[in-house]
Amino acid sequence: METLKVSGKSRPNAVAGAIAALLRSQGEVEVQAIGPAAVNQAVKAIAIARGYVIPENLDLHAQPAFVKLDIEDEERTAVRFTVRGFKLS
Repeated sequence: METLKVSGKSRPNAVAGAIAALLRSQGEVEVQAIGPAAVNQAVKAIAIARGYVIPENLDLHAQPAFVKLDIEDEERTAVRFTVRGFKLS
């Protein structure tokens, strides 16, 4: 599964486009963010991505979880959203 890393400076529309493209092609994607600004951008991107795929009879659901990451020999806590697409009937 592809992992998109979102920062506080990420553009939500750009991340949303990547999420939508991966949902169309692979059906799922992980969105990972560290820090409140990054989590905010990630949540906005997921909401925008939903608007991109709904007209194609595709919807999504996202499951948030805390994960521990080792970054530069330091343990950091990230929020990881597992986003899965599903067809609307």
